[in-house]
Amino acid sequence: MTSRCVHPRLPRRTALQVGASSILGLGMNHVAGLRGLATANENPLPRQPRSVIYIFLSGGLAQHESFDPKPLAPDTVRGEFAPIATRTPGLPITEHLPLLAGCSDKWAVVRSLSHPYNEHSIGHHVMLTGRTPQPVGFDGTRPTRHDFPSLASMVTRVVPPRNNLPPAAVLPEKLVHVTGRTIPGQFAGELGETYDPWFIEASPFRDTNYTHGAFPEYGFQRQRGRANPPGYRFEAPRLELAQGVLKNQFESRLALLESIERQRRLLDAGAMAADYDRHRETAVSMLLQGRVHQALDVHAADPRLQDRYGRNSFGWSLLMARQLVEAGVSLVQVNLGNDESWDTHEAAFRNLREFLLPPTDRAVSALVEDLSDRGLLDDTLIVMAGEFGRTPKVFTFEGAETKLPGRDHWGAVQSVFFAGGGVQGGTVIGESDALGGQPKSDRQTPENMAATIYHSLGLPPTLTWKDPLDRPHQVYFADPIWGLL
Repeated sequence: MTSRCVHPRLPRRTALQVGASSILGLGMNHVAGLRGLATANENPLPRQPRSVIYIFLSGGLAQHESFDPKPLAPDTVRGEFAPIATRTPGLPITEHLPLLAGCSDKWAVVRSLSHPYNEHSIGHHVMLTGRTPQPVGFDGTRPTRHDFPSLASMVTRVVPPRNNLPPAAVLPEKLVHVTGRTIPGQFAGELGETYDPWFIEASPFRDTNYTHGAFPEYGFQRQRGRANPPGYRFEAPRLELAQGVLKNQFESRLALLESIERQRRLLDAGAMAADYDRHRETAVSMLLQGRVHQALDVHAADPRLQDRYGRNSFGWSLLMARQLVEAGVSLVQVNLGNDESWDTHEAAFRNLREFLLPPTDRAVSALVEDLSDRGLLDDTLIVMAGEFGRTPKVFTFEGAETKLPGRDHWGAVQSVFFAGGGVQGGTVIGESDALGGQPKSDRQTPENMAATIYHSLGLPPTLTWKDPLDRPHQVYFADPIWGLL
Protein backbone atom coordinates (compact mmCIF):
# COMPACT_ATOMS: atom_id res chain seq x y z
CA MET A 1 0.00 0.00 0.00
CA THR A 2 1.28 3.50 -0.80
CA SER A 3 2.25 5.48 2.28
CA ARG A 4 0.39 8.79 2.60
CA CYS A 5 0.58 11.76 4.94
CA VAL A 6 -2.36 14.14 5.49
CA HIS A 7 -1.65 17.84 5.20
CA PRO A 8 -4.26 20.48 6.12
CA ARG A 9 -3.57 22.71 3.13
CA LEU A 10 -2.73 22.31 -0.53
CA PRO A 11 -0.49 24.75 -2.39
CA ARG A 12 -2.52 26.95 -4.76
CA ARG A 13 -0.95 25.39 -7.88
CA THR A 14 -1.75 21.88 -6.67
CA ALA A 15 -5.30 22.91 -5.79
CA LEU A 16 -5.81 24.22 -9.32
CA GLN A 17 -4.49 20.95 -10.70
CA VAL A 18 -6.79 18.98 -8.42
CA GLY A 19 -9.68 20.88 -9.96
CA ALA A 20 -8.60 19.57 -13.33
CA SER A 21 -8.39 16.00 -12.04
CA SER A 22 -12.02 15.37 -12.91
CA ILE A 23 -10.79 14.18 -16.29
CA LEU A 24 -9.73 11.04 -14.46
CA GLY A 25 -13.08 10.56 -12.78
CA LEU A 26 -11.75 11.46 -9.32
CA GLY A 27 -13.91 12.65 -6.46
CA MET A 28 -13.54 13.75 -2.84
CA ASN A 29 -12.46 10.22 -1.86
CA HIS A 30 -9.11 10.93 -3.56
CA VAL A 31 -8.32 14.18 -1.76
CA ALA A 32 -6.34 12.40 0.94
CA GLY A 33 -4.01 10.97 -1.65
CA LEU A 34 -3.58 14.35 -3.31
CA ARG A 35 -2.86 15.97 0.05
CA GLY A 36 -0.27 13.29 0.63
CA LEU A 37 1.29 14.19 -2.70
CA ALA A 38 1.46 17.87 -1.75
CA THR A 39 3.21 16.96 1.49
CA ALA A 40 5.64 14.70 -0.38
CA ASN A 41 6.48 17.55 -2.74
CA GLU A 42 7.21 19.88 0.17
CA ASN A 43 9.09 17.30 2.24
CA PRO A 44 10.50 14.66 -0.11
CA LEU A 45 10.82 11.16 1.29
CA PRO A 46 14.25 9.51 1.37
CA ARG A 47 15.26 7.84 -1.86
CA GLN A 48 14.69 4.14 -2.33
CA PRO A 49 17.62 2.47 -0.52
CA ARG A 50 17.72 -0.60 -2.76
CA SER A 51 17.12 -0.70 -6.48
CA VAL A 52 18.00 -2.62 -9.64
CA ILE A 53 18.70 -1.59 -13.23
CA TYR A 54 18.31 -4.58 -15.56
CA ILE A 55 19.86 -3.89 -18.96
CA PHE A 56 18.44 -6.30 -21.52
CA LEU A 57 20.32 -6.83 -24.80
CA SER A 58 17.61 -8.23 -27.05
CA GLY A 59 19.03 -10.59 -29.67
CA GLY A 60 21.77 -12.18 -27.57
CA LEU A 61 25.22 -10.79 -26.70
CA ALA A 62 28.16 -12.83 -28.02
CA GLN A 63 30.26 -13.96 -25.05
CA HIS A 64 33.40 -14.21 -27.22
CA GLU A 65 33.03 -10.59 -28.37
CA SER A 66 32.37 -9.21 -24.89
CA PHE A 67 33.30 -10.62 -21.49
CA ASP A 68 34.71 -14.08 -22.31
CA PRO A 69 37.21 -13.83 -25.19
CA LYS A 70 39.00 -17.01 -26.26
CA PRO A 71 42.30 -15.83 -27.81
CA LEU A 72 43.86 -19.32 -27.76
CA ALA A 73 40.96 -20.99 -29.58
CA PRO A 74 41.04 -21.77 -33.34
CA ASP A 75 40.32 -18.96 -35.80
CA THR A 76 36.82 -20.26 -36.42
CA VAL A 77 36.05 -19.82 -32.70
CA ARG A 78 37.98 -16.81 -31.41
CA GLY A 79 36.67 -14.38 -34.01
CA GLU A 80 38.22 -11.12 -35.21
CA PHE A 81 38.51 -9.17 -31.95
CA ALA A 82 41.52 -9.14 -29.65
CA PRO A 83 41.31 -9.16 -25.85
CA ILE A 84 42.54 -6.26 -23.73
CA ALA A 85 43.59 -6.13 -20.10
CA THR A 86 41.35 -4.52 -17.51
CA ARG A 87 42.12 -2.95 -14.13
CA THR A 88 41.65 -6.44 -12.72
CA PRO A 89 44.58 -8.84 -13.30
CA GLY A 90 43.48 -11.96 -15.15
CA LEU A 91 40.18 -10.47 -16.38
CA PRO A 92 40.53 -9.74 -20.12
CA ILE A 93 37.57 -8.52 -22.16
CA THR A 94 37.09 -7.53 -25.79
CA GLU A 95 39.09 -4.63 -27.15
CA HIS A 96 35.88 -2.77 -28.01
CA LEU A 97 34.88 -2.23 -24.36
CA PRO A 98 37.82 -0.03 -23.26
CA LEU A 99 35.81 2.20 -20.89
CA LEU A 100 34.41 -0.79 -19.02
CA ALA A 101 37.93 -2.24 -18.91
CA GLY A 102 38.99 0.91 -17.11
CA CYS A 103 36.45 0.45 -14.29
CA SER A 104 36.52 -3.35 -13.84
CA ASP A 105 37.15 -2.84 -10.13
CA LYS A 106 33.47 -1.82 -9.93
CA TRP A 107 31.88 -4.75 -11.82
CA ALA A 108 31.84 -8.54 -12.01
CA VAL A 109 30.96 -11.12 -14.64
CA VAL A 110 29.29 -14.52 -14.55
CA ARG A 111 30.69 -16.57 -17.46
CA SER A 112 28.62 -19.70 -16.90
CA LEU A 113 24.91 -18.80 -17.03
CA SER A 114 23.04 -21.47 -18.99
CA HIS A 115 19.57 -22.51 -20.18
CA PRO A 116 18.43 -25.04 -22.82
CA TYR A 117 16.84 -22.80 -25.47
CA ASN A 118 18.16 -21.44 -28.78
CA GLU A 119 15.02 -19.61 -29.97
CA HIS A 120 14.36 -15.92 -29.38
CA SER A 121 10.86 -15.93 -27.92
CA ILE A 122 11.39 -18.60 -25.28
CA GLY A 123 14.86 -17.17 -24.61
CA HIS A 124 13.32 -13.76 -23.94
CA HIS A 125 10.70 -15.35 -21.69
CA VAL A 126 13.34 -17.22 -19.68
CA MET A 127 15.67 -14.26 -19.15
CA LEU A 128 12.92 -11.68 -18.55
CA THR A 129 11.09 -13.87 -16.02
CA GLY A 130 14.00 -15.72 -14.41
CA ARG A 131 12.20 -19.05 -14.97
CA THR A 132 13.67 -21.83 -17.12
CA PRO A 133 10.63 -24.14 -17.66
CA GLN A 134 8.38 -23.42 -20.60
CA PRO A 135 4.96 -22.46 -19.20
CA VAL A 136 1.87 -24.42 -20.16
CA GLY A 137 0.33 -22.98 -23.31
CA PHE A 138 3.43 -20.94 -24.20
CA ASP A 139 3.04 -19.09 -27.50
CA GLY A 140 6.19 -17.65 -29.00
CA THR A 141 4.20 -15.26 -31.18
CA ARG A 142 2.46 -13.39 -28.38
CA PRO A 143 2.21 -13.01 -24.61
CA THR A 144 -0.50 -15.00 -22.81
CA ARG A 145 -1.98 -15.06 -19.32
CA HIS A 146 -0.22 -18.40 -18.73
CA ASP A 147 3.26 -16.85 -19.04
CA PHE A 148 5.37 -16.58 -15.93
CA PRO A 149 5.53 -13.02 -14.53
CA SER A 150 8.37 -10.85 -15.75
CA LEU A 151 10.89 -9.71 -13.16
CA ALA A 152 9.47 -6.19 -13.48
CA SER A 153 5.92 -7.46 -12.94
CA MET A 154 6.91 -9.51 -9.90
CA VAL A 155 8.54 -6.44 -8.39
CA THR A 156 5.36 -4.47 -9.18
CA ARG A 157 3.42 -7.14 -7.28
CA VAL A 158 5.56 -7.63 -4.15
CA VAL A 159 7.55 -4.41 -3.61
CA PRO A 160 5.69 -1.47 -2.03
CA PRO A 161 5.70 1.73 -4.12
CA ARG A 162 7.73 4.68 -2.88
CA ASN A 163 7.29 8.39 -3.48
CA ASN A 164 4.01 7.79 -5.36
CA LEU A 165 5.91 5.99 -8.12
CA PRO A 166 5.31 2.49 -9.51
CA PRO A 167 7.78 -0.09 -8.14
CA ALA A 168 9.00 -1.07 -11.63
CA ALA A 169 9.38 0.53 -15.05
CA VAL A 170 10.47 -0.63 -18.52
CA LEU A 171 12.00 1.72 -21.10
CA PRO A 172 12.52 3.04 -23.75
CA GLU A 173 10.00 0.79 -25.50
CA LYS A 174 8.35 -2.62 -25.43
CA LEU A 175 10.15 -5.42 -27.23
CA VAL A 176 8.28 -5.74 -30.52
CA HIS A 177 9.69 -7.69 -33.46
CA VAL A 178 9.89 -6.04 -36.87
CA THR A 179 7.14 -8.43 -38.01
CA GLY A 180 4.82 -6.80 -35.46
CA ARG A 181 4.67 -9.62 -32.91
CA THR A 182 5.05 -8.60 -29.27
CA ILE A 183 7.71 -10.68 -27.49
CA PRO A 184 6.36 -12.77 -24.57
CA GLY A 185 7.91 -12.56 -21.11
CA GLN A 186 7.64 -8.79 -20.64
CA PHE A 187 4.30 -8.75 -18.86
CA ALA A 188 2.58 -9.97 -15.72
CA GLY A 189 1.26 -13.22 -17.21
CA GLU A 190 -0.31 -15.34 -14.47
CA LEU A 191 -0.17 -12.42 -12.01
CA GLY A 192 -2.85 -10.63 -14.02
CA GLU A 193 -2.66 -7.50 -16.16
CA THR A 194 -3.06 -5.28 -13.10
CA TYR A 195 0.61 -5.98 -12.39
CA ASP A 196 2.01 -5.24 -15.82
CA PRO A 197 5.02 -2.94 -15.31
CA TRP A 198 5.00 0.75 -16.15
CA PHE A 199 6.10 0.96 -19.80
CA ILE A 200 7.73 4.29 -20.61
CA GLU A 201 7.59 4.70 -24.38
CA ALA A 202 10.41 7.20 -24.71
CA SER A 203 11.59 6.08 -28.13
CA PRO A 204 8.87 6.96 -30.66
CA PHE A 205 10.72 5.32 -33.50
CA ARG A 206 9.15 2.16 -34.92
CA ASP A 207 9.57 1.58 -38.64
CA THR A 208 10.32 -1.55 -40.61
CA ASN A 209 12.84 0.37 -42.71
CA TYR A 210 15.09 0.89 -39.70
CA THR A 211 15.04 -2.14 -37.47
CA HIS A 212 17.99 -1.82 -35.12
CA GLY A 213 20.23 0.54 -33.29
CA ALA A 214 21.09 3.23 -30.81
CA PHE A 215 19.59 6.15 -32.71
CA PRO A 216 20.43 8.83 -33.57
CA GLU A 217 24.24 8.59 -33.41
CA TYR A 218 24.30 4.94 -34.41
CA GLY A 219 22.27 3.03 -36.95
CA PHE A 220 22.34 -0.74 -37.38
CA GLN A 221 19.81 -2.07 -39.82
CA ARG A 222 19.31 -5.27 -41.82
CA GLN A 223 18.36 -3.40 -44.98
CA ARG A 224 21.37 -2.16 -46.93
CA GLY A 225 21.62 1.47 -47.95
CA ARG A 226 19.30 2.83 -45.26
CA ALA A 227 20.14 6.01 -43.37
CA ASN A 228 19.24 7.01 -39.83
CA PRO A 229 15.65 8.26 -39.54
CA PRO A 230 15.20 12.04 -39.84
CA GLY A 231 13.71 13.99 -36.97
CA TYR A 232 14.36 11.33 -34.36
CA ARG A 233 13.85 12.54 -30.79
CA PHE A 234 14.15 10.50 -27.62
CA GLU A 235 11.46 11.83 -25.29
CA ALA A 236 9.32 10.44 -22.49
CA PRO A 237 5.56 11.12 -22.49
CA ARG A 238 4.52 14.41 -20.95
CA LEU A 239 2.46 14.00 -17.78
CA GLU A 240 1.66 17.53 -16.69
CA LEU A 241 -1.84 18.91 -16.07
CA ALA A 242 -1.06 22.46 -17.12
CA GLN A 243 -3.68 25.09 -17.97
CA GLY A 244 -2.34 25.48 -21.51
CA VAL A 245 -2.53 22.10 -23.24
CA LEU A 246 -0.34 21.60 -26.28
CA LYS A 247 -1.17 19.01 -28.91
CA ASN A 248 1.55 16.54 -27.96
CA GLN A 249 0.73 16.92 -24.25
CA PHE A 250 -2.95 16.28 -24.95
CA GLU A 251 -2.15 13.17 -26.99
CA SER A 252 0.08 11.85 -24.20
CA ARG A 253 -2.69 12.50 -21.67
CA LEU A 254 -5.19 10.66 -23.86
CA ALA A 255 -2.81 7.69 -23.99
CA LEU A 256 -2.62 7.69 -20.19
CA LEU A 257 -6.39 7.89 -19.89
CA GLU A 258 -6.79 5.04 -22.35
CA SER A 259 -4.40 2.96 -20.27
CA ILE A 260 -6.46 3.65 -17.15
CA GLU A 261 -9.66 2.82 -19.01
CA ARG A 262 -8.19 -0.51 -20.12
CA GLN A 263 -7.53 -1.34 -16.48
CA ARG A 264 -11.06 -0.24 -15.56
CA ARG A 265 -12.55 -2.62 -18.11
CA LEU A 266 -10.65 -5.48 -16.50
CA LEU A 267 -12.49 -4.96 -13.23
CA ASP A 268 -15.69 -6.77 -12.38
CA ALA A 269 -18.42 -4.33 -11.40
CA GLY A 270 -17.75 -3.32 -7.81
CA ALA A 271 -15.50 -6.31 -7.10
CA MET A 272 -12.23 -4.40 -7.16
CA ALA A 273 -13.36 -0.81 -6.64
CA ALA A 274 -10.77 -0.16 -3.95
CA ASP A 275 -7.99 -1.42 -6.22
CA TYR A 276 -9.26 0.79 -9.03
CA ASP A 277 -9.23 3.79 -6.70
CA ARG A 278 -5.60 2.97 -5.89
CA HIS A 279 -4.68 2.96 -9.58
CA ARG A 280 -6.46 6.27 -10.19
CA GLU A 281 -4.71 7.88 -7.23
CA THR A 282 -1.37 6.58 -8.48
CA ALA A 283 -2.05 8.03 -11.93
CA VAL A 284 -2.93 11.44 -10.53
CA SER A 285 0.08 11.40 -8.23
CA MET A 286 2.31 10.78 -11.23
CA LEU A 287 0.63 13.60 -13.16
CA LEU A 288 1.14 16.10 -10.37
CA GLN A 289 4.49 15.15 -8.97
CA GLY A 290 7.43 17.27 -10.07
CA ARG A 291 10.05 14.60 -9.40
CA VAL A 292 8.46 12.35 -12.04
CA HIS A 293 8.87 15.04 -14.67
CA GLN A 294 12.49 15.54 -13.65
CA ALA A 295 13.25 11.81 -13.76
CA LEU A 296 11.77 11.46 -17.24
CA ASP A 297 13.41 14.55 -18.72
CA VAL A 298 16.88 13.44 -19.80
CA HIS A 299 17.38 16.54 -21.95
CA ALA A 300 17.33 18.75 -18.85
CA ALA A 301 20.40 16.95 -17.48
CA ASP A 302 23.79 18.65 -17.57
CA PRO A 303 24.95 18.59 -21.23
CA ARG A 304 28.32 17.19 -20.11
CA LEU A 305 26.52 14.31 -18.39
CA GLN A 306 24.51 13.62 -21.55
CA ASP A 307 27.75 13.56 -23.51
CA ARG A 308 29.23 11.18 -20.96
CA TYR A 309 26.36 8.72 -21.39
CA GLY A 310 26.04 9.31 -25.13
CA ARG A 311 23.38 11.30 -26.95
CA ASN A 312 21.58 8.26 -28.32
CA SER A 313 18.87 5.87 -27.16
CA PHE A 314 21.41 3.76 -25.23
CA GLY A 315 22.82 6.71 -23.32
CA TRP A 316 19.55 8.54 -22.70
CA SER A 317 17.86 5.30 -21.58
CA LEU A 318 20.48 4.57 -18.93
CA LEU A 319 20.49 8.19 -17.81
CA MET A 320 16.70 8.03 -17.41
CA ALA A 321 17.08 4.74 -15.50
CA ARG A 322 19.49 6.36 -13.06
CA GLN A 323 17.11 9.30 -12.57
CA LEU A 324 14.18 6.94 -11.97
CA VAL A 325 15.91 4.83 -9.31
CA GLU A 326 17.09 8.02 -7.65
CA ALA A 327 13.44 9.18 -7.61
CA GLY A 328 12.30 5.93 -5.99
CA VAL A 329 11.56 3.30 -8.66
CA SER A 330 12.79 -0.07 -7.36
CA LEU A 331 13.50 -1.83 -10.66
CA VAL A 332 14.07 -0.31 -14.10
CA GLN A 333 14.44 -2.61 -17.10
CA VAL A 334 16.23 -0.95 -20.00
CA ASN A 335 15.90 -2.55 -23.45
CA LEU A 336 19.07 -1.59 -25.30
CA GLY A 337 18.50 -1.92 -29.02
CA ASN A 338 15.11 -2.53 -30.60
CA ASP A 339 14.01 -5.55 -32.63
CA GLU A 340 16.73 -7.97 -31.48
CA SER A 341 19.63 -5.65 -32.36
CA TRP A 342 22.14 -8.08 -30.84
CA ASP A 343 21.09 -10.96 -33.12
CA THR A 344 24.39 -10.87 -35.00
CA HIS A 345 23.98 -13.72 -37.51
CA GLU A 346 25.55 -11.64 -40.23
CA ALA A 347 28.28 -9.02 -40.35
CA ALA A 348 28.70 -9.62 -36.62
CA PHE A 349 32.14 -8.10 -36.25
CA ARG A 350 31.34 -4.98 -38.27
CA ASN A 351 28.05 -4.39 -36.50
CA LEU A 352 29.45 -5.01 -33.02
CA ARG A 353 32.55 -2.88 -33.68
CA GLU A 354 30.79 0.05 -35.36
CA PHE A 355 27.25 0.14 -34.02
CA LEU A 356 26.61 -1.87 -30.85
CA LEU A 357 29.63 -2.14 -28.56
CA PRO A 358 30.70 1.56 -28.65
CA PRO A 359 27.42 3.05 -27.32
CA THR A 360 27.08 0.19 -24.82
CA ASP A 361 30.61 0.66 -23.50
CA ARG A 362 30.08 4.38 -23.20
CA ALA A 363 26.63 4.27 -21.58
CA VAL A 364 27.18 1.38 -19.15
CA SER A 365 30.53 2.69 -17.92
CA ALA A 366 28.95 6.14 -17.47
CA LEU A 367 26.10 4.59 -15.47
CA VAL A 368 28.52 2.76 -13.17
CA GLU A 369 30.66 5.84 -12.62
CA ASP A 370 27.69 8.20 -12.27
CA LEU A 371 26.05 6.03 -9.60
CA SER A 372 29.41 5.75 -7.83
CA ASP A 373 29.95 9.52 -7.92
CA ARG A 374 26.48 10.08 -6.42
CA GLY A 375 26.95 7.52 -3.65
CA LEU A 376 24.22 5.31 -5.13
CA LEU A 377 26.22 2.37 -6.49
CA ASP A 378 26.26 0.33 -3.28
CA ASP A 379 22.45 0.46 -3.19
CA THR A 380 21.83 -0.08 -6.92
CA LEU A 381 22.44 -3.44 -8.58
CA ILE A 382 23.14 -3.32 -12.32
CA VAL A 383 22.56 -6.52 -14.33
CA MET A 384 23.19 -6.83 -18.08
CA ALA A 385 22.21 -9.91 -20.08
CA GLY A 386 20.53 -11.04 -23.30
CA GLU A 387 18.20 -13.94 -24.02
CA PHE A 388 21.17 -16.23 -24.77
CA GLY A 389 24.80 -16.23 -25.90
CA ARG A 390 26.13 -17.00 -29.38
CA THR A 391 27.59 -20.15 -30.94
CA PRO A 392 31.25 -20.99 -30.38
CA LYS A 393 31.77 -21.39 -34.10
CA VAL A 394 31.77 -18.42 -36.48
CA PHE A 395 29.86 -19.11 -39.69
CA THR A 396 28.44 -17.36 -42.75
CA PHE A 397 24.67 -16.94 -42.61
CA GLU A 398 23.27 -18.40 -45.84
CA GLY A 399 20.49 -15.83 -46.20
CA ALA A 400 22.67 -12.80 -45.53
CA GLU A 401 23.03 -10.18 -48.25
CA THR A 402 26.40 -9.12 -46.84
CA LYS A 403 27.91 -12.67 -46.77
CA LEU A 404 29.94 -11.55 -43.76
CA PRO A 405 30.33 -13.99 -40.85
CA GLY A 406 28.43 -14.09 -37.59
CA ARG A 407 27.29 -16.42 -34.81
CA ASP A 408 24.01 -18.24 -34.24
CA HIS A 409 21.79 -18.50 -31.12
CA TRP A 410 23.28 -20.35 -28.15
CA GLY A 411 21.48 -20.85 -24.84
CA ALA A 412 24.08 -23.23 -23.42
CA VAL A 413 26.27 -20.44 -22.05
CA GLN A 414 26.37 -16.66 -21.85
CA SER A 415 28.21 -13.98 -19.89
CA VAL A 416 26.17 -11.80 -17.54
CA PHE A 417 27.45 -8.47 -16.21
CA PHE A 418 26.84 -7.35 -12.60
CA ALA A 419 27.82 -4.13 -10.82
CA GLY A 420 26.86 -2.28 -7.64
CA GLY A 421 24.41 -3.52 -5.04
CA GLY A 422 27.15 -5.07 -2.94
CA VAL A 423 28.79 -6.88 -5.87
CA GLN A 424 32.53 -7.41 -5.38
CA GLY A 425 34.23 -5.66 -8.28
CA GLY A 426 36.73 -7.62 -10.35
CA THR A 427 35.02 -10.93 -9.56
CA VAL A 428 34.58 -13.72 -12.12
CA ILE A 429 31.98 -16.38 -11.37
CA GLY A 430 32.13 -19.62 -13.31
CA GLU A 431 34.08 -20.56 -16.39
CA SER A 432 33.18 -21.67 -19.87
CA ASP A 433 35.11 -24.39 -21.70
CA ALA A 434 38.02 -23.72 -24.05
CA LEU A 435 35.67 -22.98 -26.95
CA GLY A 436 33.24 -20.82 -24.95
CA GLY A 437 30.42 -23.22 -25.70
CA GLN A 438 29.50 -24.91 -22.39
CA PRO A 439 29.83 -24.12 -18.69
CA LYS A 440 32.99 -25.71 -17.31
CA SER A 441 32.53 -24.76 -13.68
CA ASP A 442 29.97 -23.15 -11.33
CA ARG A 443 27.01 -23.31 -13.72
CA GLN A 444 24.37 -20.67 -13.00
CA THR A 445 20.76 -20.44 -14.17
CA PRO A 446 18.23 -17.69 -14.89
CA GLU A 447 16.70 -18.59 -11.50
CA ASN A 448 19.99 -17.75 -9.79
CA MET A 449 20.10 -14.40 -11.60
CA ALA A 450 16.51 -13.62 -10.58
CA ALA A 451 17.20 -14.59 -6.98
CA THR A 452 20.21 -12.25 -6.95
CA ILE A 453 17.94 -9.41 -8.11
CA TYR A 454 15.28 -10.19 -5.50
CA HIS A 455 17.89 -10.55 -2.77
CA SER A 456 19.39 -7.20 -3.73
CA LEU A 457 15.94 -5.62 -3.30
CA GLY A 458 15.77 -7.03 0.22
CA LEU A 459 13.03 -9.57 -0.49
CA PRO A 460 13.04 -12.59 1.87
CA PRO A 461 13.60 -16.03 0.30
CA THR A 462 10.35 -17.33 1.82
CA LEU A 463 8.25 -14.64 0.09
CA THR A 464 5.11 -15.81 -1.75
CA TRP A 465 2.25 -14.23 -3.65
CA LYS A 466 -1.33 -15.51 -3.78
CA ASP A 467 -3.58 -15.98 -6.78
CA PRO A 468 -7.36 -15.27 -6.80
CA LEU A 469 -7.97 -18.76 -5.35
CA ASP A 470 -5.71 -17.90 -2.40
CA ARG A 471 -3.04 -20.37 -3.50
CA PRO A 472 0.53 -19.37 -2.59
CA HIS A 473 3.24 -19.16 -5.27
CA GLN A 474 6.97 -18.82 -4.77
CA VAL A 475 9.00 -15.78 -5.74
CA TYR A 476 12.43 -17.44 -5.39
CA PHE A 477 13.27 -20.62 -7.32
CA ALA A 478 17.00 -20.82 -6.54
CA ASP A 479 19.68 -19.25 -4.37
CA PRO A 480 21.32 -15.93 -5.26
CA ILE A 481 24.79 -16.05 -6.79
CA TRP A 482 26.53 -15.72 -3.44
CA GLY A 483 30.01 -15.48 -4.92
CA LEU A 484 29.14 -12.08 -6.36
CA LEU A 485 28.30 -10.51 -3.00
